Amino acid sequence: MYKILTLNNISVAGLERLPRDHYEVASEIQHPDAILLRSYNMHDMEIPASVKAIGRAGAGVNNIPVETMSQRGVPVFNAPGANANAVKELVLAGMLMAARNLAQGWDFARNLSGDDAAISKQVEAGKKNFAGMELPGRTLGVIGLGAIGVQVANAAHALGMRVVGYDPDITVQSAWQMSSAVEQATGVDDLLSQSDFVTFHVPLVEGTRNMINAERLRLMKDGVVLLNFARNGIIDDQAVVEALDAGKVYAYVCDFPNNLIKNHPRVVALPHLGASTKEAEDNCAIMVADEIRDYLENGNVRNSVNFPKVYMKRYNGHRLSVVNANVPNMLGQISTTLADAGLNIVDMINKSRGELAYTLVDLDADIDQATVDRIASTEGVLAVRAIQGG
Repeated sequence: MYKILTLNNISVAGLERLPRDHYEVASEIQHPDAILLRSYNMHDMEIPASVKAIGRAGAGVNNIPVETMSQRGVPVFNAPGANANAVKELVLAGMLMAARNLAQGWDFARNLSGDDAAISKQVEAGKKNFAGMELPGRTLGVIGLGAIGVQVANAAHALGMRVVGYDPDITVQSAWQMSSAVEQATGVDDLLSQSDFVTFHVPLVEGTRNMINAERLRLMKDGVVLLNFARNGIIDDQAVVEALDAGKVYAYVCDFPNNLIKNHPRVVALPHLGASTKEAEDNCAIMVADEIRDYLENGNVRNSVNFPKVYMKRYNGHRLSVVNANVPNMLGQISTTLADAGLNIVDMINKSRGELAYTLVDLDADIDQATVDRIASTEGVLAVRAIQGG
């Protein structure tokens, strides 16, 4: 029986992927094998030593101490792309809200007073203040061409926009899914100089923090619209407010309100709605529950932010998983220990990612605890598990 600790409300659609005859799932549980969460901040949490995996029902993992988990040999899983359509729709809504001044116009209309005739007169006099622009023919710059960025780029192209994208780490899968009409920028500055609208779909790391600052704002077209539904901190809000006040930036639409921007007349700040749809929550929970289950039951790794991708079909019930530092001769030491125990290797896969290496081994007989302990005591080994069943 595997024990799963939930730190947030996880969609029932996802929890149903964990059969109750093999999994105990609760928000309070002792010695959990895995943790499922959404936005809960784990950085100040004492994570039990029993934890073998962590699953984030979403894409970003800034709320999880990934480096610490790597040092303990614990994979951190996420759900990339599961919320892509939800975020794409919000980006499109943000572009339309900014282009047509919908939030400002709605606020104006809600505050009209007098009888209907008086209101009608005020509408006719005031509507000129909210005249906007149309999207076809405008250029959208998309920074980050993962699952969300590609969907945004394709949808904007379908709306008649010229689309320019930039992502130095674009995957083959994303490239296949992206419209051939999307143009490639040579860098961030090149993209910014061409774009009427700019949307961001990158994680918050040192290289993306304050990516948009006062210096880069000066490179942009006058009247540019900025959209940030990725992560707070990618855009320097103070620099954007100054650019809005100077007329350099036309509008700023984001998912991260604060006291500086929430009441600015040219800002639409939404309450972190990016993935807030039932469909997205279900998709994220299903994906991450499947990932956790496959890892616990089979040792396979899919969509981990700190482990290499590893899949090996089960030969029988005799499987061993080993997480170790990515240094020479680790496989040799593991193999020697298994041979000394009289165990024959039927199949093996070894992959590395950065400083971590991960190995799955299928054996011709069951492995005893003494052999597991001997491998665990090998210098450089971070975690060892004999996986039962098959």
